[in-house]
Amino acid sequence: MDSKGLSSFLLGLGVGIGIGILFAPQSGKETRKLIKDKADEGSDYLKQRSSELKQSASEWVDKGREAINRQKDTLADAVEAGRQAYREHTAAPEAKPE
Repeated sequence: MDSKGLSSFLLGLGVGIGIGILFAPQSGKETRKLIKDKADEGSDYLKQRSSELKQSASEWVDKGREAINRQKDTLADAVEAGRQAYREHTAAPEAKPE
């Protein structure tokens, strides 16, 4: 959830609570309990979404790290192959033209 979505959610939550207070058929005590319950639901939702986003970010970081490690291994193999080719070329006796 981006910051715009979070702002919209919080605005909606606030408007909903305000309308609930104005048109509540319950007593004040019941209305306060209802508001507290809804606020707790909103808090739980935000905690859950935050946890999901952290998990998703962690997975992307791990995938990125794996890709970098694969690239480093490929580059190291290519460098070693180049060194080996150079060694073989410089160690081989050159053919003399006749």
